[in-house]
Amino acid sequence: MAKSFVLQLASLVTLFVSIPAFIALLFGIINLQFPDAADSYWQIESAHNGIRYAIAVLVIFFPAYLIITRMVNKARRDEGALYHTLTRWLIYLALLVAGIIMLADLAVVVYTFLGGDITTRFIFKALVLLAVIGAAFYYYALDAKDHWQKREKESIRVGLAAFAVVLAAVVYGAFQIETPSEVREIRLDQEQIYDLQDMQWRIEAHYETTNSFPATLQMIYQGFDVPTAPEARESYVYRTTGPDTYELCATFAHPTPQSDREAFRPVTGDKYLANQNWEHGSGQHCFERRIISLDKAQ
Repeated sequence: MAKSFVLQLASLVTLFVSIPAFIALLFGIINLQFPDAADSYWQIESAHNGIRYAIAVLVIFFPAYLIITRMVNKARRDEGALYHTLTRWLIYLALLVAGIIMLADLAVVVYTFLGGDITTRFIFKALVLLAVIGAAFYYYALDAKDHWQKREKESIRVGLAAFAVVLAAVVYGAFQIETPSEVREIRLDQEQIYDLQDMQWRIEAHYETTNSFPATLQMIYQGFDVPTAPEARESYVYRTTGPDTYELCATFAHPTPQSDREAFRPVTGDKYLANQNWEHGSGQHCFERRIISLDKAQ
């Protein structure tokens, strides 16, 4: 009996881990499918990360939920009324939690809408919440009345339908984000930007001190290791191009992600910020830099 009780609890725990993940997955897809011009680059990246996290959770927890629930239903049929009496309060507790989650998430959606989220997103997110939480609420409302115990085949069909819906969402969400290998290459691209930014800071500090460019990168690292390009990529290039200009070059696997372009795009007319533009294409790209004193930057 204790084992069956624990199975029922485990079923509900996996359910309430899966539901927020599934909602987050759908919300991320909605945000990407209906972009808002007001979205900042970090909001777009947040949608991608939310989809990745949701997929990771659903791949593990939702199949576990289906398997455990199947075991729970079998145990309830085998152990009869006593088992049902001991676990009924857990089911009603699940209904209470589902109701609270739905109301809280709806409040967040409405708050986001009032904060400027586009109407299309608001409508779809509200429908998602009502459909997902409502379906779970309806299933367990019937479960508390032993509906599924008397209709085993129907219960199995419901489980298969739920699995198909979640699988479709996971597959569709996976196509909205980069593959793991692409994510790795994008991260390596970003690491190269960090290296070049560090080089730029050191080069310009050296110029401010000596009124000349360092002959080599080793001169500005003074005992520290000079950053090197990731394996299988061409080495970094540093060269002077004029009395107060120079270039830093690196090879990139991908163009600057859309989510980062706003961060790297310079402000028109600001010479200092224009000197901080790190937007790039794929392949080798050289960033032209000019020594600009802060008091002459504008």
